[in-house]
Formats: sequence, structure tokens, C-alpha cells
Amino acid sequence: MQNPASLYEQDFYAWTKQQAKLIKEKTLDKLDLLNLFEEVESMGASEVRELESRMEVLLIHLLKWKFQPSRRGSSWELTIKEQRIRIKKRIKKMPSLKSMLDEAFVDAYEVAVYEAAKVTKLSFNAFPEVCEWTLEQILNDGFFPN
Repeated sequence: MQNPASLYEQDFYAWTKQQAKLIKEKTLDKLDLLNLFEEVESMGASEVRELESRMEVLLIHLLKWKFQPSRRGSSWELTIKEQRIRIKKRIKKMPSLKSMLDEAFVDAYEVAVYEAAKVTKLSFNAFPEVCEWTLEQILNDGFFPN
């Protein structure tokens, strides 16, 4: 069997198969614990990034909805609804992410303002520095800012 640490560097997929086999066989003393720890930790972090990304898209479209009323259309409305559904499903599947919602909301708004300014060609200063909506509002299926 190839050294797990070097296999990790040379062929990640083969490393994952090897680690899975070792776990299944309960040969725990041969596991590449340091890299395994880092990968498991990274998997959790990627779930938080996914939540933030969904929140960013939702906020960008809500900002566009409010600040470009003449351009509102079914595409924006459907994107808003889709992101709400995806956020809620992610929280339902991984309830511990609920504790990350407030932080993700604040972080996502900061990015959303930059993206909304870029997409709408409006000044960055046209948008509120702090989100004027609550987390509950943006996740509410019936909420669309006027």
C-alpha cells in the first residue's frame, strides 16, 4: 500500500478510495489522519460557503428588484424564489447551519452590494451600507421590496 500522505499529494481520488477502504475495514491505525481531518473540516466549511453564496444571490436580486423597478421580471422573481428554497432546504438538511445564518447574512450583504452596483451600473453609494431588511424578511416567500 502506497504511503497515504504521498498518495494524497499525487492522486486525491485514489487517496479518498484508500481512506474509505481503511475505514470500512476498521484499519484505523493506517489512516492518514492529518489530511483526513483537513478534508472533513473543509467539507464543513464548504457548506457554509454554499449558504453564503445562496444568500449573496438572493440579496443581489432583492437589491436589483428594489433599485431597478422598471427592469423587474419573472427571471428575477424566479431567482429570488429559487434561492429562498435552496437556503431553506440546506438548513433543513443541515440544521446546525442555522446558527450561521446571521453571520452569512451580514457577510453576503457586503458582497451583494458590490455585485448589485456592478450589475445595475448604479453607484455603490446608492445602496444602504447596512441591509434594511431582516433575515426573516429576505427568507419570507411573500417578501419583495418596493
